[in-house]
Amino acid sequence: MQRDRPPGKGVVVTGRTLTIEEVVRVARFGAGASLSPKALPRIIESRRVVEEVVADEKKSYGIRTGFGQLADIKIPKRDIKRLQVNLLRSHACGAGEPLEVEEVRAMMLARANSLANGYSGVRPEVVRMLLRLIEKGVVPFVPEYGSLGASGDLIPLAHMALALIGEGTAIRGCERVRSAEALRDAGLSPLSLESKEGIALINGTSAMAGIGALLVHDALDLVRCAEVAGSISLDGLKGSDTPFQERVLKVKRGEGMLYTGYNVRVLLKGSEIRSSHLDCDRVQDAYTLRCIPQVLGAARDVIAHVRGVVEDEMNSTTDNPVIIPESKESLSGGAFHGERIAMAMDYLGLALSRVAQFSERRVARLLDERVSGLPAFLTKEQGVSSGLMLLQYLAASLASDTKVLAHPSSADSIPVSANQEDFVPMGMNSVLKSRRVLKNARYVVGIELICASQAIRFHRPMRSGKGVELALECIGKKVRPIEEDRPLSDEVEAVYRMVRDGELLAHLAKGGMRLR
Repeated sequence: MQRDRPPGKGVVVTGRTLTIEEVVRVARFGAGASLSPKALPRIIESRRVVEEVVADEKKSYGIRTGFGQLADIKIPKRDIKRLQVNLLRSHACGAGEPLEVEEVRAMMLARANSLANGYSGVRPEVVRMLLRLIEKGVVPFVPEYGSLGASGDLIPLAHMALALIGEGTAIRGCERVRSAEALRDAGLSPLSLESKEGIALINGTSAMAGIGALLVHDALDLVRCAEVAGSISLDGLKGSDTPFQERVLKVKRGEGMLYTGYNVRVLLKGSEIRSSHLDCDRVQDAYTLRCIPQVLGAARDVIAHVRGVVEDEMNSTTDNPVIIPESKESLSGGAFHGERIAMAMDYLGLALSRVAQFSERRVARLLDERVSGLPAFLTKEQGVSSGLMLLQYLAASLASDTKVLAHPSSADSIPVSANQEDFVPMGMNSVLKSRRVLKNARYVVGIELICASQAIRFHRPMRSGKGVELALECIGKKVRPIEEDRPLSDEVEAVYRMVRDGELLAHLAKGGMRLR
């Protein structure tokens, strides 16, 4: 789902410097991408090595042999090109819903960048073709299921690569069309694959890395929204701001909690609600209020770690065999194995699950008159009205689902290819699972925003901090004050989209409140 925003500066693909922010600009907002001239010498030199291997009569995996368990079968020179095309055709057997347009664009950019490293032995034309498809808006149809994360993302990347040669299908609006038609309409001619190029296109971790880049970006935005929700809840529940003071936080090491603490402080600065209960006799708040920096800060630390893993993966050669121009060798290895990114994506899913669970517990607290000091279920007409009671049911359902999804996919392996590929990381499953956790968590944080904003209404005419009031202004455009019972599904969806699309954070930034 491409969103409306200026695309920003174009991205120069070097093979070694691609960032998550650049992936987002290209995949989501339509920025262009071009191959750096500095990458050409490495690409050309590695291609020369492949051509020498082809001329040689020795076996070389994926160039003069079959694949997987068929690696011992030598391929005649006359069949080398056909081998590459058959590889794409046989491996394009995915199932399930298609990946989002932005996800396919992200994996195409990640694959182009990896090939630009100069250790894959492809011609520059292959890298340029991927970038032209991105530029012209040709989006291959890629089903979500099939990858084991080793040998890389074979099935999704095969669906992607078919479009380069004018086979398979592409997405145009809401329909599927033949890739040959999509290329023709874009003014492009199908690519004719040479030796090694088919396996180089599909034997890598670029689906996991590309989609993972989008998830990392969105995860941090979600944590910022959770900090906003937590700040509104804190004031709605008349919590103390002492645990957020820098001098309190600095006694423990951890960068993430310092960012979270700072954001809560600036959001609540100038709160009249806080000033009204400075002399209350409460000694300390419950964990879901007092420990916001420690829990959301921990999620920030996880995201920072996963960011490093994803950017490493995107800027690496991840296929097999690798071509070493210096020694003019084609060497088999395991660069395609996605164990590291699989574990990282599971880690991200766990962190986002905790964000959802943490938010749901504050929703429950806001609605419980025994601990909130507010009317039960945030309604004035208790009994005749249920108020926001059922929003907690919804949040509990979503949070429970994230707990199940927090189990790591990378804990499993099923051998394939007649036990040649006998230990796989299931990394794409980790990615898809974390994507679902992110969606659930957005809903739960959105529910907290609705409930917390309703709680603040019971403290009027007192005002909260400047940042909180800006957030309430944005939420108020989606949710009317809840005076009597009404169906809330449409408003839940509206606030979910507000969180997903960055509208809440953009509104805060426009008001001078740019969160760290």
